[in-house]
Amino acid sequence: MLSLPGAIAMYGLALGISHVGSTLPGPVYALLCGLNAATVGMIALAAVQLSRNAITDQLSRLLVYFSGAAGILYTSLWYFPVIMIIAGLIAGVWDSKWFQSAIGATKRRYTTWRTRGKGNVDVESATSSTSTPEESGTRNADVSISEKSDTDSIGSTTVSPPVQVQLISWKAGIFFVGLFVASLVVIVAVRAALKKRSRGLSLFSNFYLAGTMIFGGGPVVIPLLREYTVADGWVSPRDFLLGLAIIQAFPGPNFNFAVYLGTLATAKSALPSYVGALISFLGMYTPGFILALGSMGLWSRLRSQHWLRSILRGINAAAVGLIFTAVYRLWRVGLVSPTYQRGTSLWNEPWWLAVTAGSFVGGAWFHIKAPVAILLGGVMGLIWYAIVQA
Repeated sequence: MLSLPGAIAMYGLALGISHVGSTLPGPVYALLCGLNAATVGMIALAAVQLSRNAITDQLSRLLVYFSGAAGILYTSLWYFPVIMIIAGLIAGVWDSKWFQSAIGATKRRYTTWRTRGKGNVDVESATSSTSTPEESGTRNADVSISEKSDTDSIGSTTVSPPVQVQLISWKAGIFFVGLFVASLVVIVAVRAALKKRSRGLSLFSNFYLAGTMIFGGGPVVIPLLREYTVADGWVSPRDFLLGLAIIQAFPGPNFNFAVYLGTLATAKSALPSYVGALISFLGMYTPGFILALGSMGLWSRLRSQHWLRSILRGINAAAVGLIFTAVYRLWRVGLVSPTYQRGTSLWNEPWWLAVTAGSFVGGAWFHIKAPVAILLGGVMGLIWYAIVQA
């Protein structure tokens, strides 16, 4: 329900944009470029902030880097989910006991080989690091005394376990996870089998597949949404970037961007625009809703599993890397003008680099909220037009 106000607002915005001509006045293009540049800065800030939580060791650093680089090099329907799955599997294998034992054994063999090669084994150091039975017994006694004193200090106080309320059983959780997997398989199979699909079916399948990318939030799916709508000719690059900039200042999650795109995708088709908005809304939110129900039933049983936490750690790291991918792709198409209707790199005008850096610094150092920073970017765009173009 919290997403409905933002969804309705984006639907109204799309209806208005659908009646705008192909060419806009110069100040509007400048405003749009300023909004885009500030949006890139805020998404970059989100990527940096999320990376602080996702990066916990050298492996997660590598996963963030390689997933970001892989996302920059190629974009496809199946590509981003595969990147995240591979990253999760790598983290799961890396954190497993047998793999860590193998690494430890390899390090010990290498150390022994180097030591024998040099021929100067430090006997004294080895002796000092080895405990005698008497010393071990003394330490064990100390530990026992410490544990006994701790037990005495507790006395007979009984600590009640925390009350856990499970709204969904683990059987229901399995059902919902299976439902998600089955629906994903069916949608992919239908897309592959039907060469000519209706606009409604194509919209739902595209946004359903994009909605499966729930890790990382809205920024991760931006390149996919552009691929699913702009590449097919349903939405112009200008309108895509305009909606992307404005959604940052609207209430509700960024997934409401799907309502805007669905409305524009059906604005000039036989399918009513409100139907396109509803189809896109359901397609984007349904996968996450089903997975949330499944996780509510299974998490209480699986959260103590080391392998699951490791896999999620890898997936989160990959999701952060894909947010950096979104920054790069938006930067490449953020400058829109009568000459570059499909968008070109913001680097072509240094002013937009300053706007991007300003929104990043404003959010990071001065805690300026994203809507305010993006609106300020639009103002900077108008100032640029007044100085350079007017």
